[in-house]
Amino acid sequence: MIHDLIELVGRLRATGGDTAEVEVKSGAGGLPTSLLATLSAMANHPGGGLIILGLDEATGFRPVPLPDPQALKQGLAHKGRSAFTPPVNLTVTDGEIDGEPVIVTQVHECDPSMKPCRITASGAAYVRGYDGDFQISALEEQAFLAARQPPLFDRQPVPGANRDDLDRELIAEYLQSVRQRDPHGLGRFQDDAELLRRAGVTTTNGTPTVAGLLALGTYPQEWFPRYVIQASAEPLDTDPVGSRARNQMTITGPIPRMLDEALTWARRTFDSTIVSDPSGIVRDVPVYPYVAFREIISNALIHRDLDQWSIGMAVEVRLRRNRLIVSNPGGLYGITVDRLGRDAVTSARNARLVAICQHVRTPGSGARVIEALATGIPIVTSALAEASLPPAHYVDAAIRFTVVLQQPAQPVRPGEDLTATELMIYDALAGTARSVTDLTNTLGLSKPNIRKALRELRTRGLVEQIGGPGKPTSYRRRSE
Repeated sequence: MIHDLIELVGRLRATGGDTAEVEVKSGAGGLPTSLLATLSAMANHPGGGLIILGLDEATGFRPVPLPDPQALKQGLAHKGRSAFTPPVNLTVTDGEIDGEPVIVTQVHECDPSMKPCRITASGAAYVRGYDGDFQISALEEQAFLAARQPPLFDRQPVPGANRDDLDRELIAEYLQSVRQRDPHGLGRFQDDAELLRRAGVTTTNGTPTVAGLLALGTYPQEWFPRYVIQASAEPLDTDPVGSRARNQMTITGPIPRMLDEALTWARRTFDSTIVSDPSGIVRDVPVYPYVAFREIISNALIHRDLDQWSIGMAVEVRLRRNRLIVSNPGGLYGITVDRLGRDAVTSARNARLVAICQHVRTPGSGARVIEALATGIPIVTSALAEASLPPAHYVDAAIRFTVVLQQPAQPVRPGEDLTATELMIYDALAGTARSVTDLTNTLGLSKPNIRKALRELRTRGLVEQIGGPGKPTSYRRRSE
């Protein structure tokens, strides 16, 4: 246990922040107010999560003194039993980091039939994201209810659509691929209409299904306006002041055409570096491998939730200064995050859509949309390693799945290089606001030194001032 904890904290220090499965809070001022949201989110999170009390994230996950560890553990247990509906099941243990005690709390996943887990007093429910806890909307709550039944939405007919709404070029290539690759199975049906019906592209009366229209339709967004890719990049320093985004684009069409257009967007948007190989050939290398991006986008399009609760949500692509984020509505189905890329599991939320897309090729490159052989994640892993990038970070929040690609350089956290005086004052402000006079009496430091340290802590965003000219002035830590 102790070695696992040391290794875990080492990874947190290396990456510079929490993960979807691990949350660190100092606890120096008692149980933080944000703890309720975190407990709800982790109870709703596939596999639950871990909370560590006694480390300060803002100062490089440094151990901080816990005023009353026993009271903190009792408070955690009480909140788990009484503050949630259904109650949150916790396992609380003691740990040690750098010779100092910490409290390690395993938050167990709530039974799926009881989700979402709510804060009883407010009725609010939360889910984990790659960058925090987020309150779910009433619409998103429907995702937890829908997850209790096998997803079959991709098999439904699309009212108002007909055979003319299918893309003739894509249909012709699809039929050819099926007959070449599966001649003794689906490909043995020589009548095109019968093959399309048996494949689930259309129903018995020729109406396209949801899967058929998304994979092979002329313009599926006529019926599904938000089955799109919403892509944008963070503005550059050279962009005009006030710019909110660059290369913002809404990508539409059937899946194979959307894939081609997404790659075109990436080539136009990703930065690149000039690399010379041993043979002397100089080439431009994108900051993120296109092959990895393509696999991630194809998975997002094919495995996104198609039920009514998510019909207004898009696949989102956000390029930021040091990371690329791709997210889609709906969590993993039939597999957990820790098994991605390790087990050859081909379980699919949209089984009919996956089966169709195995035989669909993109018009631009002629490449298959998917292989359905559980090779996508290994391809991503290999491409990132070859580009000397960190492994992809996968976050399954049950109602949304997110993939984060990061650059290797991590920014220095704002409190990692504080002086001994600044750390002493920062620790003294845990749990309560103090004036300069209070700090002088408590710490035995001079007022000029304290004021200088407070200015630095405020500049770094670690401490805030209460009051001001003409009013009593005190200082406190910013909320956890």
